[in-house]
Amino acid sequence: MVNLTIPNAFKVTHEQFQQLARVNRDWQLERTATGELVSMPPTGSITGNRNLDIEGQLWLWNRQTKLGQAFNSSTGFHLPNGADRSPDAAWVTQERWDSLTPEQQEGFAPICPDFVIELRSTSDNLKTLEEKMQEYIDNGTRLGFLIDRKNQQVKIYKPNTEVKVLQSPTSLSGEEILPGFVLDLTEVWK
Repeated sequence: MVNLTIPNAFKVTHEQFQQLARVNRDWQLERTATGELVSMPPTGSITGNRNLDIEGQLWLWNRQTKLGQAFNSSTGFHLPNGADRSPDAAWVTQERWDSLTPEQQEGFAPICPDFVIELRSTSDNLKTLEEKMQEYIDNGTRLGFLIDRKNQQVKIYKPNTEVKVLQSPTSLSGEEILPGFVLDLTEVWK
């Protein structure tokens, strides 16, 4: 096993990033819009368990409605601003997904998800996650949930709207973006 140390301001192109990710599947990396690599350490067991619960709820709703495609935290998206990001859970409408070629769907899809969830782990910097959520919104995400277990808060992101902060909600609505989707947070807060 090789340790990865990323020098400050080390930059790569999207193509170089894809190549790096392909040959180093054990490393969890993202790439900013300016080309800087961001190393993402694995989460702890509790965060991983809560993340799976969230992903499962999104998957099940999507499986039942067949309105789009749901993705887990291992999925990379190439955003319009040039960044390569991996939200903890994401969803894209079927119409937008079908507009991509099979080759685009196979790689880091050149699309910004319609819906994203980020679950803050104990090692995550809140300001960095807030900036990432705003980046999603600026690139086309229509609804985003930043779930902060440490502070027992959820921040709801939508375009052209101030971030809404909820204290320990038991559930969240997918609103008109994900009709009928209700994210149960009971297990997340435990």
